[in-house]
Amino acid sequence: MREKERRLARRRLDVELRSYRRAGMAKNPTNELLRAVRQALRVPVAEIAQKMGVNRSAVFELEGREPKNTITLRSMSRMAGAMGCKVVYGIVPKGGKTLEELAEERLWASVLGTGSREQGVGNRE
Repeated sequence: MREKERRLARRRLDVELRSYRRAGMAKNPTNELLRAVRQALRVPVAEIAQKMGVNRSAVFELEGREPKNTITLRSMSRMAGAMGCKVVYGIVPKGGKTLEELAEERLWASVLGTGSREQGVGNRE
């Protein structure tokens, strides 16, 4: 019964994450998203800094940390909130695959003994 529940959960997630899967196929789908949103909304850096309780340079630093993947979700959420937005993220398989397809690959890899650490087969972190 557990496997049936997992399959249903994967299918629900595949539907919910469809737009994220499409975005994930781009090379850098969210590169410099904070800056792009700030500029699109025409929100002054000073306003964001004031709402966050930091100085202007801290806002620029956060924007610079995003493309390096060194920004925290908490910091992103705080800055998004200061712009009247919120952070929504997704986790999707590489290459536009569905979770169902990835689970099938993992199953066959474990059955055939061809799993790799990159796929996470046998990796129980």
